[in-house]
Amino acid sequence: MPVLKKIVVRNWRNIDLQELEFSPNLNCLSGGNGEGKTNLLDAVYYLSMTKSAFGASDKFNYARGTSFFELAGTYDMHDGLQARFGIRTAEGEEKKVTRDGKAYVKISDHIGVLPIVMVCPGDSSLVSDSSEERRRFSNAVLSQIDREFLSDMQRYSKLLQTRNVVLKGGADDGILETIDTRLAEFGTRIYKKRQAFVQDIEPQVGKFYELLSGGRETVGIRYRSDIDKAPLYDLLRENLAKDRLLGFTSCGIQRDDLIFTMDGDPIRKIGSQGQQKSFLISLKFAQYEIMKQKYGFAPMLLLDDLFDKLDFERTQNLLKMVAGEDFGQIFITDTDKTRLETIIAGITEESTFYQTSGGVFTRQ
Repeated sequence: MPVLKKIVVRNWRNIDLQELEFSPNLNCLSGGNGEGKTNLLDAVYYLSMTKSAFGASDKFNYARGTSFFELAGTYDMHDGLQARFGIRTAEGEEKKVTRDGKAYVKISDHIGVLPIVMVCPGDSSLVSDSSEERRRFSNAVLSQIDREFLSDMQRYSKLLQTRNVVLKGGADDGILETIDTRLAEFGTRIYKKRQAFVQDIEPQVGKFYELLSGGRETVGIRYRSDIDKAPLYDLLRENLAKDRLLGFTSCGIQRDDLIFTMDGDPIRKIGSQGQQKSFLISLKFAQYEIMKQKYGFAPMLLLDDLFDKLDFERTQNLLKMVAGEDFGQIFITDTDKTRLETIIAGITEESTFYQTSGGVFTRQ
């Protein structure tokens, strides 16, 4: 499994320049709010996914007064070899992602090389916000474990953009029929993989939620898509007149949604804040389990302010589940250093601790 041995962060939010070494097991970051703990976790995430976990535009990742940032990580890879990955983004330049100094031809080829899962307070948007957030979640998971899925999504998105331009331009039906045939091909494959993903992850979510809640409620996930009603090609043809009037495509997998439920009802409507938090943590830990099964080894796990959401006992139980003999590298942040040390002491002796202040990380 890939293990991050060392990271170099330059001009990343409130971190000017830091070079840090990590344990292959547990890595703990303590410090007050706004000091840089989450920024460092997101830098680790960015090295895996080539984008922020928070969906922020790259211009918001530059340190104040700068116009570029650089991230570099040295990893022990699962094949026993070592590799160095780097990312540089600057105003007016294309993003550059490298492995051992050689740039990827396509940045998307890097996705899935360094599997990662992040649990953070921002996950609440998966319940409270629009279906776009839930699609982004499922796409991020599937893109890491299925290279064909990522390719299909990219081609579907480009075709969809083209179709919308053509609709506004009033092109003849023959051009649209050709586009619709290809859209239906990629969209149907995406639909089937999202269906299979929901079937795989739902029992895992239930398992973790039962651990956190004591089994008082039953949670579930339903997948909703336009393609539930009819084949995508037929839907595109049926809605063509309407789409010409609207100037955009009104049906397709770009409208898919995941419905999170509790005892059969939408959790965002009936779940308390605590129940929703427990569900979201269960969802992310289920993602971790699914990815571990698909890869044959555990992905890196980033836990940001997890202890503020759960009581001590539940947090300890959850960490013991993932920190078994085959667990991967884990990064944990907390504002309370003593609490962090107490929980970690019950899991492993092999860990590193950093105290964070103003974007500076001091090893303890």
